[in-house]
Order: sequence, then structure tokens, then C-alpha cells
Amino acid sequence: MIGTVASRRHAIADDLRTQITAGRIQPGERLPSEAQLACHYEVSTPTLRNALALLQAEGLVEKIHGKSNYARQPLSRTTYVGGGRTPAQTPLPVSIRTTKLRARGHLAALLGVTSGSPATEFLCVSHAGKSPHSLARVYVPRDLAPATAPDAPSWPQETASLLGGPRPQLAKVEENVHVRLPTASEAATLRISSTLAILAITRVATDITGRVIEAALLALPGDRAEAIFTTDHTTTERRPEG
Repeated sequence: MIGTVASRRHAIADDLRTQITAGRIQPGERLPSEAQLACHYEVSTPTLRNALALLQAEGLVEKIHGKSNYARQPLSRTTYVGGGRTPAQTPLPVSIRTTKLRARGHLAALLGVTSGSPATEFLCVSHAGKSPHSLARVYVPRDLAPATAPDAPSWPQETASLLGGPRPQLAKVEENVHVRLPTASEAATLRISSTLAILAITRVATDITGRVIEAALLALPGDRAEAIFTTDHTTTERRPEG
């Protein structure tokens, strides 16, 4: 029975995938209701939803809660390069929401400040067409934050783009990269399935004095992102002695 359900789920996903990729279902077009699709394929609603979840994980279907399922525009691929981000094609527009807060717990530890220290959060969400594509939460000590919200860049650029006043000299950027499932908030913001793995990157930048000037938490959905880290091993030719 389990194998039969699994095969039906994949068969339904294959059929819908073919219709989307062949253009019979256009990007942005609303799919029939889940009840209608379940009836059409003669399966239970849970089996139908499992099939749709496969397509959501591939980025071919977007489920908008309270509405329905829609075929997606082809996803822009993102390549995160250690120390920054380079889009494969045209840079994506980004919206920025600024919030003043007090750094506590994990955030205080990331910024290297005492609990309750003032900081500014920049919530940056990139968009591909009308759909959210990826997000970053960038935290900056309050005294380094600009007095007014910065212009929206194509993506959170190097630290200096979100800092106000004299720019501190950047000395080191440390990045921690791992794969995990999205939080409920991330899944809702990005409109992705809670079963779609994301590339989670924690980036901490320090100046020449060792002070943390930025802590960034990036969430890149796995169906549209990859990361490249390059180590440059420079060989110095030794000169013969004498």
C-alpha cells in the first residue's frame, strides 16, 4: 500500500511537471483546487498534497496560503560566493525593512556586545517578479547604522553599504554554512514548503580592531541556490641561495 501511494504521488507530480515545463500550464496560472485535482487523479487529498509538495520543493509550484497553488516563473539561480553573492543573471531587486532593537541572547553573542546593547536590523528580501526569492537579516551596532534607511541594493552588499558615517576598515569575514529546514517565519516570508531545505549562512564581519561591525543571517532556498568557496593557494618561487 505504501509503495502504491508513493508511486501515485510521483506519477501525479510527473504529469503536472510535464504540463508546466511544456507550457500547457503557464507560469503564474492558477492550478485547479486540490479537491478538483484529487478527483481528477482519483486519489485522496493527502496523496495529492504530497505530489504538490514535490513540485513546490522543485520550485515549479507556489502555494499561496488562503488562495491556491500556482505554476511558478522559472527560478533565478543564485550563486553565493564566499564573502558575497553573485547572481547568475540580472541582480534581483530587494526590499529593506529597518527595525531598532536590543541585542540579546544569540544576537548579542554574534555582535560581541553585552545583552541589551542597541542594534539595528535590516530585513532584506529579494524578489523575482512578484515572488520572494531569498532573505537576509543583517544586524549592525546602532552607532554604525545610518540615520535613515539605506537605498535598496540588488542584494545586501558588503558591510559598508548598510553603515552610516565613516566606514570602518573591514579586516575579516567569517562564514558558517549549513543546510536546514526553514523556520515557520522563513517559509511564510519566502512562500516555500516547510520541507524545502535552505542554505543557511551566518556571516560575521569585524574591523581591524576586532570589533564586530555586522552579523548577517542569510536564508537561500535550496531549489534556487548554491555556494562556491575558493581557496587561493599562491606559490612563491624560492630563489637559490648564494
